[in-house]
Amino acid sequence: MTDNTALWPAPLASGAVDATVTVPGSKSVTNRGLVLAALASEPGWLRRPLRSRDTLLMAEGLRAMGVGIEETVSSSSASVPGAPVGTGEAWRVIPAGLHGPATVDVGNAGTVMRFLPPVATLADGPIHFDGDKRSHERPLHGVIDALRALGARVDDEGRGSLPLTVHGNGSLTGGTVEIDASSSSQFVSALLLSGARFNQGVEVRHVGGPLPSMPHIRMTVDMLRAAGARVDTPESGGEPNVWRVTAGALLGRDLVVEPDLSNAQPFLAAALITGGRVTIPDWPAHTTQPGDALREIFTEMGGRCELDERGLTLTGTGRIHGIDVDLSDVGELTPGIAAVAALAESESRLRGVAHLRLHETDRLAALTKEINGLGGDVTETEDGLIIRPRPLHGGIFHTYEDHRLATAGAVLGLVVEGVEVENVATTAKTLPDFPDLWSAMLEGSGERA
Repeated sequence: MTDNTALWPAPLASGAVDATVTVPGSKSVTNRGLVLAALASEPGWLRRPLRSRDTLLMAEGLRAMGVGIEETVSSSSASVPGAPVGTGEAWRVIPAGLHGPATVDVGNAGTVMRFLPPVATLADGPIHFDGDKRSHERPLHGVIDALRALGARVDDEGRGSLPLTVHGNGSLTGGTVEIDASSSSQFVSALLLSGARFNQGVEVRHVGGPLPSMPHIRMTVDMLRAAGARVDTPESGGEPNVWRVTAGALLGRDLVVEPDLSNAQPFLAAALITGGRVTIPDWPAHTTQPGDALREIFTEMGGRCELDERGLTLTGTGRIHGIDVDLSDVGELTPGIAAVAALAESESRLRGVAHLRLHETDRLAALTKEINGLGGDVTETEDGLIIRPRPLHGGIFHTYEDHRLATAGAVLGLVVEGVEVENVATTAKTLPDFPDLWSAMLEGSGERA
């Protein structure tokens, strides 16, 4: 069991950080890749997948339904200093007839609780889903209502949330469905990922307010197309807010998972706030990951970015500028940006992220409370935060079992003496071995070849 009360003294930077840090693979790509491989007509490979709590929960959930997932991890690398962390060399995914009865533990992983119920409709037998206490509070109505409209039997006792049971009979009719995905773009991705296996495919029509995290939907579409699916989208000339996946077989792929660019954020932030330099190897020149927006955002906040054959290098200039930015497409970056903004020389306004109140925790309330608890001046707005820089002091930075709150606390602790991060182990959700990576960066030996 994780000790949720343990306090981690956030290391104070003694000067400008200068390091190369290789971050593990993308959680978003890994979990989408696992689902698509499980639904393919032939075995496939995921190379350099992320091995973290969220991705292991996804793998275990698929295994519970009968999918074969074989891990190939170099036993020698585990004991070698500087060896990769959290990257498992390769996973071989062997599709099989999905079946129940089975129970899936979703933890508090949005991708697992939303992506796997549509997969479960294709299983023969009941699949029960449950997870951490917080998972019961996160919205699932978009997926539940949509699956019922498409012909599935789902028992959630009217909650619109976990726990729930999907009673699969081996297939799903599919067709057209209207949903309100304004609280989570994962509702759209969840239906699209399994849609090619529905008898009539799927047409998802979003009928609510603005869609958050659009890059994640584009990631889903790109990965579906790479697996052989035919997908029509608004960007390809279709109707606004309508996505169609045609019924058909999915191909087994040999997929190399990109580094998780959002998980690179705290390390890049370290360079920015200490006036140092950090290089992230293998940063892709073209990607659908929301984390790629860090290049533009951190440049506007005072950094200098260079993308070349070494990867992405961010150099801090010794000054941190406030920022007025709409983060609706990249909401997961908000905690790290808020931490940097609390150290800036001018006010920041972070907009378009009301949906963060429904994430691992209410991130807007948590950031306000914790930064203010260190002497900051943060005010919640209807859809974001206003952050006015103030001299900060040490104290406990609570994380609410939210990995991005934990890394935000670590960022503040680089330049604010006496910050103690509660339950830093929660970073294992997406970034295994974060404390060791962080310490290695500060020692100037952040290289993870």
